[in-house]
Amino acid sequence: MEGKNSQLQQRKDDALPRGTGNLCPWFVEQAENATLRDTEGNSWIDFAGGIAVLNTGHRHPRVVQAIKDQLEKFTHTAFQVTPYENYVALAERINDLVPIAGKVKTAFFSTGAEAVENAVKVARAATRRHGIITFGNAFHGRTFMTMAMTGKVAPYKRDFGPMPASVFHARYPNSVTGITTADALASLDDLFTQDIAPQDVAAIVLEPVQGEGGFHIAPPEFMTQLRALADRHGILLIADEVQSGFGRTGKIFAMEHYGVEPDLITMAKSLAGGMPLSAVSGRAEIMDAPGPGGLGGTYAGNPLSIAAAHAVLDVIAEEQLCERSVQLGAALTEFLQGVRATQPAITDIRALGSMVAVEFADAQSAQALQQQAMAQGLLLLICGPQGNVIRFLYPLTIPDAQFRQALDILGGLLTPQR
Repeated sequence: MEGKNSQLQQRKDDALPRGTGNLCPWFVEQAENATLRDTEGNSWIDFAGGIAVLNTGHRHPRVVQAIKDQLEKFTHTAFQVTPYENYVALAERINDLVPIAGKVKTAFFSTGAEAVENAVKVARAATRRHGIITFGNAFHGRTFMTMAMTGKVAPYKRDFGPMPASVFHARYPNSVTGITTADALASLDDLFTQDIAPQDVAAIVLEPVQGEGGFHIAPPEFMTQLRALADRHGILLIADEVQSGFGRTGKIFAMEHYGVEPDLITMAKSLAGGMPLSAVSGRAEIMDAPGPGGLGGTYAGNPLSIAAAHAVLDVIAEEQLCERSVQLGAALTEFLQGVRATQPAITDIRALGSMVAVEFADAQSAQALQQQAMAQGLLLLICGPQGNVIRFLYPLTIPDAQFRQALDILGGLLTPQR
C-alpha cells in the first residue's frame, strides 16, 4: 500500500511547478526544537534549521506564546496605515544591537531579498549613485535585483533573461581556490578600471560569511581594507547578514568579529524564529535618505512576526545562545577534524561559531553523505558553487544528547569501517 508521503509527493508533482524543488521525499507534520516528524511518524534531527531560520529551534515556547498573545490583539493593519508600538520597540532593540556606532535607524520587511533590495534603494538614494558591487559565489536573493547581485548562475539566474544593469562582481577571498585578499582587492581595482568608475558606485555588498557560496569567511584584513577602500571613494559598505545573524557565528552579527562597521546591515531568517521578517539597519542619516513612502510594503513588519522577534531576542539573551553557538561549533569542528584524519574525501573545514561547513573533493561525496544521513535520521544541507560542501545549521537550542546523537550518525558514516 502506498504511503502517505508518496501520495503527497504525487499530489505535489501534479499541482506545483517543477521549479519548486524539494530536498526531502517526505512531508513534515510536526516539529519541536531540533526534531522533525513526518506524516508517517518518522523523525529526523534537524541540522538544516529551515536554512538558518531556526537558531532558537522549532516552536520555541516563548516564540509560540508571543504569537498567541498577539493573535488575541490584531494580525494585520499595514504599518504604514496604522502603526503599532511593537514595531517601534523592536526597531529600538535592533538599533542597540547592530555593530554601528552613533544614531541608527531600522525598517522592517518580510524576506531577506526584500531587505537587500531596500538596502540598495537606501544606498542609491543616499549617494545619488547607481553602481552596486557584490562578489562571486554570493547569494543575496531570488528577486530580479538580488538575482543580479547573486554570484551564481544555476539555478538562480539560468533561464530568466537579462539581469538588471549596474551590478558588478568582484572576487571573494577563498583559501581553497587560492583567491587571496590581495587578489580580491585587485579585482575591485579592475572593476574601477574596466567597468565602472568608483564615483558611480553606491555600495559594496558582501556576506561576512558566504552562505550558499560555501561558508567562506572573509579574512579580517580583507574587511579592514574593504572598509578603507569604501571610505576613500565615498562608497557605502553593506553587510548582508541574512544567514549569519542572530547568534549563528557566536555573535549577534558576524560583523562583530571584525571591529569594522558597515554603513548598512541586512537581516532576516533567524530574526523571528520561523516567522517571515527582515530588516535593514544603518546610520540614521543614510536610512533617512528615501522620502516618506519610499520604504515599506503591505506585510512589512507583520505584527505576528514582530512579536515573535521580540521573543527571539529575549531567548538569545536569556539562554546565552551566542555562548552556546561557540561551544557547539567548537565541539563539531573538533569532531570533524578528528574524522578528517581518516577521511581523504574531506578537503577543508571552515567554522565561525556554529556556522560550520565541511568541504569534500567532489559533489558526489557530499551528496552521498547527505542521503545516507537522511536515511539514518539526520537532515543535512549542501552548499557551495560545486555542490560539494555540507553546512551545519542546527538550532542553537538543540539538547546536548541529541547533538551527540547527530555526531554519532556522522561518525558512523564518515569513519571507514574495518
